[in-house]
Amino acid sequence: MAGTDAAKTQVKGANGAAATIERATSDDVPAIKAMVQSAYTKYIERIGKEPAPMTTDYNKVLNTHDIFVLRPEGSPTAQGSIVLLARPDSDAVDINNLVVDVASQGKGYGRLLMNYAEDFARAKGRVALELYTNVKMWENIGLYAKMGFDEVDRRVEDGYERVYFRKPLN
Repeated sequence: MAGTDAAKTQVKGANGAAATIERATSDDVPAIKAMVQSAYTKYIERIGKEPAPMTTDYNKVLNTHDIFVLRPEGSPTAQGSIVLLARPDSDAVDINNLVVDVASQGKGYGRLLMNYAEDFARAKGRVALELYTNVKMWENIGLYAKMGFDEVDRRVEDGYERVYFRKPLN
């Protein structure tokens, strides 16, 4: 994968389809919100309220985090997004949200965004990725374990029961 400083990084999905990953702009916020809405709505009943990504102000987050979007070749609309934060007091990059449009799931876009996060972390001199998910999103808990993340903590934060993970970058 090309370096994360490039304006656009060319990638290939599981089905071999070409896509680009690039820094999000305010023009991408409506697509990010739509992806989050469609992907997280199924968890409202299970959690008992909207998951945290559904309440996020992505226009504000653009100013404090690194947000990237994935666009399939030929599509002007983002089909995936990842929100990253390289805190100065940490040896890891935080993945605050990774989302793939419901209609585009199963094409390997989530894996591409996760690989991009690893490259981003290495480029920032970090040695790990960290993320969390809601305890009631058990599909994610299993997925992150399969991707090499280790569970490191469980706690209630902002009214959400969260499971925290860390993945060392080798």
